[in-house]
Formats: sequence, C-alpha cells, structure tokens
Amino acid sequence: MSRHPTIKWAQRSDKLFITVELPDAKNVKLKLEPEGKFLFSATAGADNVPYEVDLDLFDKINVDESKSSTTSRSIVYLVKKAEEKWWSRLIKQEGLRPVFLKVDWDKWVDEDEEDGKPVPDMDFGDMDFSKLNMGEDPSDFDADVTEGDDDDSDTEEVEEEENSEPKAAVPPSTEPK
Repeated sequence: MSRHPTIKWAQRSDKLFITVELPDAKNVKLKLEPEGKFLFSATAGADNVPYEVDLDLFDKINVDESKSSTTSRSIVYLVKKAEEKWWSRLIKQEGLRPVFLKVDWDKWVDEDEEDGKPVPDMDFGDMDFSKLNMGEDPSDFDADVTEGDDDDSDTEEVEEEENSEPKAAVPPSTEPK
C-alpha cells in the first residue's frame, strides 16, 4: 500500500507551483494530462516505501509548457495553466481538502499583489500607538482577578450569599480609576 507525500502549492494567474516534499525520492514518475490530472509516484527511504498522489486539478493545464525540478529534499513542479485566471482552490473536490495538501506560504502571492506593486501602506497619520496600552504590562491583563485565587469553585460564594442579609444595589462608579 502506498502513502501520500506532503504536497505544498501556490499559484499565480498563469501557473501553479506544486512541491512534493519527499527526501531522497527515487523512481520519480509524473504524469500531467491536459484536463487537469496530476499523477505522481516515487519510492523513498531505506525500505523503498512507495508514495503516490492522484489529483484532479481545478481546471485545465498546458502540459507542454510545464516543468519539473528535483532536489534531494523535494520535487518542484511549475505547472502552466491553460487559461490565465486565478483558481479558487487547487483541486476540483469541494469541502475538506486532503490532509497531505498544504498551502506553500513561502511562494504564495495574493491575487491583488501579483502585478508586483506592493500593497499601499495604510496611513495612520499622527496616531500614537503607545497610548493604547496594547498588553505591554502583563500585570494589567486581568486586573479584576486577585492573585492566588486559582480555585474555580463557586461553592464558597453560594454559601456566603445564603447566610448573608440582602445588600442594597450600588450603581457602578463612572469616575475613571
């Protein structure tokens, strides 16, 4: 029985990057079909464990302009798309993707960033972020929790409430602390 190697992918409007992570792969075979079929097989390891992948890609591809490159750690495929457009996913199958299929964040470029122009910086003007107290002092994080009160039990509070006299409701203070 064969296993699935980890496959990472990224895209541009005209091509796909498909990386098969399989160190010391031997007997590597790849078959690409124009309708979008991606078939991969190889063996790896001292025991020559067989690995296989059979994917139905989201759309058609150009087999003649697709290329591959093999290193000692992985096999990288540059798959040319038949039409220059962004795909919503790598494979036709909807729903949960296979667990061996991952996004290659090192090669990923968003559709709106593909033209090479950087995304414009957001202008925050004169905003002083130091006054926002963004968790710089961890002691202020849970100011209403007293230290050493690790007991999640509410039994003491219930007993005290049952034995005490009713208290008048006091509105919360509106003054800053």
